[in-house]
Amino acid sequence: MKRYPALRHYEKSIVVPTTEAQVFAYVNDHARFSSHMNKSSWMMGGGHMDVKTDEGKGQRVGSHIRMSGTVFGIKLFLDEVITEYSPPNRKVWQTVGDLKLLVVGHYSMSIVIAPDGAGSRCTVSIDYKLPTSPAVRILGYLLADIYAKWCVAQMITGVRENFASFERG
Repeated sequence: MKRYPALRHYEKSIVVPTTEAQVFAYVNDHARFSSHMNKSSWMMGGGHMDVKTDEGKGQRVGSHIRMSGTVFGIKLFLDEVITEYSPPNRKVWQTVGDLKLLVVGHYSMSIVIAPDGAGSRCTVSIDYKLPTSPAVRILGYLLADIYAKWCVAQMITGVRENFASFERG
């Protein structure tokens, strides 16, 4: 019987010509940084997720970020909590409680920002499990890696696009 790893990992980095503080200010606005989730796209099955934060706005340890919506017509829900918060270099959050997701199970995401030449390197990573429900676990085997790469790439693209004018001018 083949055993699958309990935790999977994907990360991607970009170097942008600005300070760590400016990059952190952009990624620290969770609604903006995860805006790919609230736009209808083929990866979202034509649906979208609404992002709601508590009074901590996802900007301190213990703050919650909740997302709910539909993907492929199926209602989804997740609750994330900030577990590490060290401006302007590191932010980590992870899912907690009962999730209702299709292709990934519980996950942890992190942003690490470090000096790199005349700019800053922003690394976004995700560590994730496959869904535990037998009904959707097969979707995890088929699509989890694709989805994780898409999600991280969307966040990196947001950073690139936000600081593109810095490169031109």
